[in-house]
Formats: sequence, C-alpha cells, structure tokens
Amino acid sequence: QVQLVESGGGLVQPGGSLRLSCAASRSIFSRYVMGWYRQAPGKQRELVTTISPGGSSNYADSVKGRFTISRDNAKNTVYLQMNSLQPEDTAVYYCRAATITTYIWGQGTQVTVSS
Repeated sequence: QVQLVESGGGLVQPGGSLRLSCAASRSIFSRYVMGWYRQAPGKQRELVTTISPGGSSNYADSVKGRFTISRDNAKNTVYLQMNSLQPEDTAVYYCRAATITTYIWGQGTQVTVSS
C-alpha cells in the first residue's frame, strides 16, 4: 500500500508564501492523479488542484494565479507552491493519489494564515 506524507505547513502572515510537499513511498505518478485538497474548520473538504500522469493540471478558481502544483518524479514528491496567502486559505491541506478505483490520502498538514 502506498503511503503519502505531507510536510511544509505552518503559520504565515497574509501575503506570504509556503511550499507544501507530499512524498510518496514509491513511484506512482505514472498511474495516479495527484491532488491537493483542503478542509477549513466547519467546512467540507474541497479540491485545490490536481496534476495528471501526463502533467496537465487544474485549479480551483479561488487559488488560480496564486498556487502552483508540481512534481519531482525522481523524488516521488508532489509540491504545492502557495503565494499571496490569505486568511481564507487557512485549512488542513491533504495530498491524495487517485485512480478510477483507488483513493489514497495523506495525514494532512496545517496551514494557518494570520497576522
């Protein structure tokens, strides 16, 4: 079973940046759609961005132009670069690997945007 481990969360001031990492326990990017999701207190988990095995990506409207997903195949790691962070970006951020039949989630990493 593949394991995903997120890191890079923390406290940042509005307008700041963070880069999250999601390390997979083995090479999976050729078969799995990798994605970042987030869940704010009292809200449902929502899609932030995904990247397909072919490298195409899509973003939620709320993060377009501010967040960028990327991956390093040699390191089995997916990244989420987050710029111009705002308080409404505060949430637990989760990494997910998905095929048609399988979803694998990481444990999540907390991002708090506050002055």
